[in-house]
Amino acid sequence: MTARTRIATLLASLTLLLAGCSGGGDGADDGRITLRFQSLAWQEESVEATRELVREWNAAHPDVRVQYVQGSWDSVHDQLLTSFEGGEAPDIIHDASDDLADFAYGGHLADLTDLLPERLKSDIPRRSWETVTFGDGIYGVPFLQEPRVLIANVDLLKESGVRVPTPEDPWTWAEFRQVTKRLSGDGRYGVAWPLKEPVSATLNLSLSTGGQLFHRGADGKVTVRFEESDQVVPRTIRDQVDTDHSASPTTLGSGGSDTLPGFFAGKYAMVPLGFSYRQQIEQQAPDGFDWQVLPAPAGAGGLTQGVSPQTLSVAEDSPHKKEAAAFVDFLLRPDNMVRLALGDWMLPTGTRALADPALHTPERGWATGTALAGHLRPAPAQSVRGYPEWKDKVATPALQEYYSGAIDTDELRERLEEDGNLVLARYQR
Repeated sequence: MTARTRIATLLASLTLLLAGCSGGGDGADDGRITLRFQSLAWQEESVEATRELVREWNAAHPDVRVQYVQGSWDSVHDQLLTSFEGGEAPDIIHDASDDLADFAYGGHLADLTDLLPERLKSDIPRRSWETVTFGDGIYGVPFLQEPRVLIANVDLLKESGVRVPTPEDPWTWAEFRQVTKRLSGDGRYGVAWPLKEPVSATLNLSLSTGGQLFHRGADGKVTVRFEESDQVVPRTIRDQVDTDHSASPTTLGSGGSDTLPGFFAGKYAMVPLGFSYRQQIEQQAPDGFDWQVLPAPAGAGGLTQGVSPQTLSVAEDSPHKKEAAAFVDFLLRPDNMVRLALGDWMLPTGTRALADPALHTPERGWATGTALAGHLRPAPAQSVRGYPEWKDKVATPALQEYYSGAIDTDELRERLEEDGNLVLARYQR
């Protein structure tokens, strides 16, 4: 054998070896398929529930093994972008619906229209499917969602004598502003807004006042218009901070968890948070601290809120899309969806799962959350291409400056519209 032949043989063997070792979705030598499932579950109960379901699948499906891969919400967009471009994406992808548009239009996610069983399609409401529909395809399964609610200090509410709202009789935004003024004083603020990431909170709550912000023209192109209905929520927050001094200015750059020590200490009477924060509150609240879940304020649109459900998608490059979709179907059977919802302290999208009695108990605010489920709608930015860049480069800094008092409403509108439309235009040519 010549040296050239030996080299060629070695390279061929190396190629076969690498082919056998690459890609979590490839079949093993014994014919068994291995699917990589990247989960973003992070709370202890949620991680355990998800891992347990993976173990149950593997025990019942020896020929299709699922490998659990831990991902992170903090870096998922960039991490997925890199993995798609490098051909190393997991087969099953856990994400949020407002992060899917660019991946779906970019051809990185599989169209699940013909891969999902009718049971799953009919169990999840149409409004939830709208969050994962791009063009004519379905590029994810929405399975968990959470309304934004007010977490309130019960003792301070009673002491102030304010009317306690219910889903049937919520506060208006004007009433909410007056309530926070009554709850303020003696070194205490009526509310602490954690707005480190202000965009989704502002946009999603603004649906209650009829705000839309993104408008699609007859040509299919999306433009930003910051109209009067879009301004009610941000103006209320700014007035609470700058005019009434009923909202803490120091929490504007904080995340939700950062506000909890001050909330427990009585420094803030209420904190607007996602429904799932109840788990942290339950775990961290000092003995004797009494808290309550209240609905967010209502406007012309009632209690309507925008949501970006958590989703499960299948990578377009996965060689085993049918098997990946079957695992998604297993994971989202009604009983399993309830387990995931309880583990993450969120609401399931499935109607059968949502009817489970465990999600309707008054304890820990479950009943208030489920009462809001019918008011949840797709977040305004769901299908907007270029939204991640618009959010990061335009909307986040503009809203942060507005809430801090650095710019006024006119300048906020100018930046959201003029700068924002320049960004979006690049994605719609």
